[in-house]
Amino acid sequence: MPIVSLKDGVENACAFHRCVLAHPRAVNPLCDPTHDPTRLSWVPSANAPGAEFPVQNLPMACFLPPRIDAVRGYDDQADESLRVGVAIGEHVLDLRLASTLCPWADEIYPLLEPLSAGDLAAFMALGRPAWKLLRAALSAALSEGSDQAPFLDMCLWPLAQVRLAMPCRVGDFTDFFAGIHHARATGALARPDNPLLPNYQWVPVGYHGRASSVDVAPAVRRPMGQLRTADGRPVFGPSRRLDYELELGLWVGADNPLGQPVPMERAEDHLFGITALNDWSARDIQAWESLPLGPFLAKSFATSVSPWVVSWEALTPFRRPFVRPEGDPQPLPHLDSAFNRAWGAIDIHLEVWLRTAQMREKRMPAVRLSHSNALDLYWTPAQLLAHHTSNGCNLRRGDLLGTGTLSGPRPEQAGSLLELTQGGRVALNLPGGQMRTFLEDGDTVTLRAYCQAPGARPIGLGRVHGTVLPTP
Repeated sequence: MPIVSLKDGVENACAFHRCVLAHPRAVNPLCDPTHDPTRLSWVPSANAPGAEFPVQNLPMACFLPPRIDAVRGYDDQADESLRVGVAIGEHVLDLRLASTLCPWADEIYPLLEPLSAGDLAAFMALGRPAWKLLRAALSAALSEGSDQAPFLDMCLWPLAQVRLAMPCRVGDFTDFFAGIHHARATGALARPDNPLLPNYQWVPVGYHGRASSVDVAPAVRRPMGQLRTADGRPVFGPSRRLDYELELGLWVGADNPLGQPVPMERAEDHLFGITALNDWSARDIQAWESLPLGPFLAKSFATSVSPWVVSWEALTPFRRPFVRPEGDPQPLPHLDSAFNRAWGAIDIHLEVWLRTAQMREKRMPAVRLSHSNALDLYWTPAQLLAHHTSNGCNLRRGDLLGTGTLSGPRPEQAGSLLELTQGGRVALNLPGGQMRTFLEDGDTVTLRAYCQAPGARPIGLGRVHGTVLPTP
């Protein structure tokens, strides 16, 4: 999906968005003071160039603090309960401590209560007005000149010392196939003359994944499964074609009742935030088992996510018009809205890095395998959620939607090894003379996602690390 000018994207938008055309140099009208790129924090590391977590970001995660902290006399060895924190620079603001040690406006205490208890899903249930209100309060409290700084300074933990956990329990996991360049590239491997199936440009294709194996754990065990041999007979053994998939994860923050679809106009009110996601894939198991019903054991063994959930509000400066390439069919009415056309796409940069065991032993840095952008999604997050509920399916807070592999149109923008190596036929040359077609034991894959744009402070979505462990 090409990046287009603001004017091109909002010609058919509602009156509110048309007013932007009269002021083409104006700041994004969706922004508020929390997005001000000149705003600084009293936490010095949040102001450093290249900081992932400036005061304009404020992502949330669940964590356990250090069990002993001699400086503050903190000894919490008996307390293994999670609490929710907010990333600021190289620290995390402990919202349990912040709710008790820092004064807040009366309307903020009820918002902090579920977060203090470590229940991010319960905070999601409060809805978008509450999410925005707390973001504004945290932004003001963490900004330079805040009267709350002396109190909140006692509520900070170094990020390097805390133990990060899953943001919340995943209720259900659905993985979409919304990256059209990935769909074309992988389709061409199986169907060179017909890579894109006829329904792709009309319906967001997806499958129901396994929620129980979604985790932030930094290691992934090579899966076992049935593999087809050269003579066509299956054998049971470890996957030999283990792959990653570069994706984004969308956290559902609001329920919809069974039988009541969510219209496009309200779809984003049901999306709490976004995270980087690695949908690990065993390509050889997948090739044997996928017909006729699609992925099963080839995908269910592991899905890795970043522990940090970047709020929908933090992404506002990076919203862009959503347009289809010329000649492609426009979405059906239930997947279309004026707001989605004007602002439905999000400018998110994505990268894949690989570091092999040999590279670690020789103290060699990781190498970047590819880079792409979420602007190449064929369907917006709002369209994915609206489609998921269009048959009356009830989504619940804590559900996770994967976008599908985010590849770009060029070879160096491929979001999986399946694409980079043309199905394993062309090996990648790595530093130190190593080669790869698929992942080997000891390989560490790191996904990085971040937003940057003129007139906005860059923000990061955190990183997803995964080291391949051998089959036991």
